[in-house]
Amino acid sequence: MPDIQENLPLPLYSAAQVRELDARLIAAGTPGFELMRRAAHAAWRALRRRWPRAGAATVFAGRGNNAGDGYLLAALAQRAGWRVRVLAVGDPQQLQGDAALARDEARQAGVAVEPWSECAPLDGVLVDALLGTGLGGAVREPYAQAIRQINASGLPVLAVDIPSGLSADTGCALGVAVRAGLTVTFIGLKLGLFTGEAPDHVGTLVFDDLAADPHIVAAQPVSARRLAVGGVACLAPRPRTAHKGHFGHVLVVGGDLGLGGAALLSAESALRAGAGLVSLATRDVHVPAALARRPELMSRGVESANQALALMTRADVLVVGPGLGQEAWGRSLLSAAAGLDRPQVWDADALNLLAAGAVGAPARGVLTPHPGEAARLLGSDIGTVQADRPAAAVALARRHGTVVVLKGAGSLVADPQGRLALCDHGHPAMAGAGLGDVLAGLVGALLAQGLEPFEAASLAVWLHARAGERLGAQGRGLVASDLFPAIRQLLEEHSPCLPD
Repeated sequence: MPDIQENLPLPLYSAAQVRELDARLIAAGTPGFELMRRAAHAAWRALRRRWPRAGAATVFAGRGNNAGDGYLLAALAQRAGWRVRVLAVGDPQQLQGDAALARDEARQAGVAVEPWSECAPLDGVLVDALLGTGLGGAVREPYAQAIRQINASGLPVLAVDIPSGLSADTGCALGVAVRAGLTVTFIGLKLGLFTGEAPDHVGTLVFDDLAADPHIVAAQPVSARRLAVGGVACLAPRPRTAHKGHFGHVLVVGGDLGLGGAALLSAESALRAGAGLVSLATRDVHVPAALARRPELMSRGVESANQALALMTRADVLVVGPGLGQEAWGRSLLSAAAGLDRPQVWDADALNLLAAGAVGAPARGVLTPHPGEAARLLGSDIGTVQADRPAAAVALARRHGTVVVLKGAGSLVADPQGRLALCDHGHPAMAGAGLGDVLAGLVGALLAQGLEPFEAASLAVWLHARAGERLGAQGRGLVASDLFPAIRQLLEEHSPCLPD
């Protein structure tokens, strides 16, 4: 994930929403050129903090207001005694409005403005002020070649507002996109900075609200909200007279022949996250291993749907799918669960059987697909899902009438009403088997302790990602069960067991 500042605001906007916010600020009395000047100062401050000894900058400027930010930054650098040039992609004389004023100020400050050439020598920090947030389709030439030149340079790169070529709405690279070491974004956080391919392009993210009127900002509709401290639900402290019956009974259903580990990971996750009772319904052959690893689990071998149903009716929350398989055993157990009216978490093969039309989604529950499973549920393909992850998450939630967690970089939580939350935490070390099973059990435990599905899913995703982030600092080799102590610690920091 990008290096995210902890003090970033929670609201996330589409490009159109930020443009509307910008227009409202101008209509309320802040001139557009003043906002541009503030943006340039913010970017220049961030550049100096990150590369204080660089002494030189090459600004790649396009033909819109993003270019205006770049020209004003160039003027600031020139006045500070840095070596500065602007490489103009397109005729700078065609700039209009505030961008033209910015170009003139840069020239008056003594900045050399030269036509861009792919053979042009580059120097110092490269400043990407090419395309901004208005890009609606694939990057065209000569911008695409300029972006390729930036990426191949090996020099430090600062992106102004958003890396050029990255969709501000989806985080999808539109053909080619700048890979920045530092991105400075303004007024409102763009959703596309946090999901899709964004983590490979944004680098360290810095935000500046440009001293925008907070009342105007608060009135602007948003697309999503970040999951962060203060933005996720808390579990209530436990009374000193608490007993296991107060915190729910989770039943994990899964673990066909040869797949017992997935169900056991989910069950232990639910146990470690504070569920009062956790049962495991699995194949007979897996019960000895489950008892040996976690005797606190009530592990039962089931060979028929009737046997499983007797356990399901005694549980408060079901977690169905880890290691379930798609054979007759798994299909019969899933069908039994689907007919019960209680909160359920469906993962893995439960989702594949749902996509195949074998069952309908649970009336109250959480689906936790990765992009491949999401594509099957939507009758689509992975490329289409990843091209617009927010839209895919919302479409899934509406189609199945349940909360959906679309896993991956920038995991998303959506509900049927269109509410959307995004997790900007996580670590590449989490790319391994079993992590999704841990997440499913964690969601189940939080449901059992009284959270509503959207809140339970959001808190679970955040805890899971933050735990992986902490452990990922140790590098490769992270395994799913490593997360249990980190999740426990984070949960206690966030929702202390005892009141102050």
